[in-house]
Amino acid sequence: MNEKMGWVSWGPRLVSLFAMVCTVRGIGANWGTQATHPLPSDTVVKLMKDNGIQKVKLFDTNYDTLRALGGSGIEVMVGIPNEMLASLAGSIEAAEKWVEKNVSSYMRSNVKISCVAVGNEPFLKTYNGSYLQTTYPALVNVYSALSNAGLGNQVKVTVPLNADVYESSTGLPSGGDFRTDILGLMLKIVEFLSEKGSPFTVNIYPFISLYSDANFPVEYAFFDGNSSHINDGGTVYSNMFDANHDTLVHALQKNGFGNLPIIVGEIGWPTDGDRNANSEYARRFNQGFMNHISGGKGTPMRPGSIDAYIFSLIDEDAKSIDPGNFERHWGIFTFDGLPKYTLILGTTNSGAPLVRATDVRYLQKKWCVMDPSAKLDDPQVAPSMSYACGLADCTSLGYGTTCGNLDARGNISYAFNSYFQKNNQLDEACKFPNLSTITKTDPSDETCRFEIMIQPQHAGTEQRFGWLSLASVLILILLTAP
Repeated sequence: MNEKMGWVSWGPRLVSLFAMVCTVRGIGANWGTQATHPLPSDTVVKLMKDNGIQKVKLFDTNYDTLRALGGSGIEVMVGIPNEMLASLAGSIEAAEKWVEKNVSSYMRSNVKISCVAVGNEPFLKTYNGSYLQTTYPALVNVYSALSNAGLGNQVKVTVPLNADVYESSTGLPSGGDFRTDILGLMLKIVEFLSEKGSPFTVNIYPFISLYSDANFPVEYAFFDGNSSHINDGGTVYSNMFDANHDTLVHALQKNGFGNLPIIVGEIGWPTDGDRNANSEYARRFNQGFMNHISGGKGTPMRPGSIDAYIFSLIDEDAKSIDPGNFERHWGIFTFDGLPKYTLILGTTNSGAPLVRATDVRYLQKKWCVMDPSAKLDDPQVAPSMSYACGLADCTSLGYGTTCGNLDARGNISYAFNSYFQKNNQLDEACKFPNLSTITKTDPSDETCRFEIMIQPQHAGTEQRFGWLSLASVLILILLTAP
């Protein structure tokens, strides 16, 4: 998945959103790896085990990630990117090769793969129908390949879908049905999943509703019961998740598949990049969701346990920000494995809050900042800052963000440091013309963290970043020269 897009309605009119995973009940986590300096995979697996997370959903089949999961006992859903759907749809041989390389071989290495996610939100309206012709045949071929490999009963298939694949004609859950433009295709997929004993996977994001609609009632996104309730023929809804989920249940019932298992493939709340993306809202939402599902209450239309995968495990600073700056801040942990807020998942016997990653190795304690002697009205300031932010990550700057309290010099320093850290603290990456200097005094304050990156995992990484940095800075000097 990784880019949560799509329109979401609310209240008397309902919602829409996003998803993926398979059999064990309880809370899992989405582990995305679009980061410039990711934590080592072994560290992430230990982090999950230390926090009692027993299920993980991946967006691909990265070797290092799956290697680290071998023998961990963590149940794994692997993902097939949308870009691969065409090749798998067109050839059962291609599907068999994919299954052997990305499922069978890892299972022989004691990776507990339980499900394959075929595509990721392929029917988002923003894709303009690009995957309408390939998703279903790819699903069929992948299932056949699993069956031919003797894994048909052991490994399920699913298609993680955004919640915009269904809608309500009445604005209430009971009016739910699949989108008219894809109704036939959805029924083929649902029938196939039902026949093969596989789940329907949906991604649900109340935050996106709030982000997209200024009139969205904030309290309806949370689980405290403080919002106005919706009465649907005697069934009362006090939060968006239950209403959205049950709109899907009604859509399934309406088409004869009322018993199809449902997995919530993605659900969460970001902590930065927007005024409503903050740690307090994220804690309130995620803890509220954990409490909401912990007793096996379910939703009005689907009482019982809910399978769900929180989005996400760790922040990813290399994700596209086309949907919004918040895209890089969905993690319940920072990029280096620090808990962002107190959250009790209920996955450990002690009921303890999240614990941090261990044995994380950082680069040196030094930062690139604006030189105290540099002038704010220097004509090189604007192009230099724009350049740094374009190649690094400035999504924590702006109104309502964690670093929104910085003054002009602080904003510039933050941008320079982000670029400097991304390029492994190479001296050349802190040579903005007559503007920057390296300091060993941490410029962070109570709310704004000037990050120091994790040490690169592989020997070749530092050199690769180094050459990129030197070339980039040379370009910068040329661009800003008088």
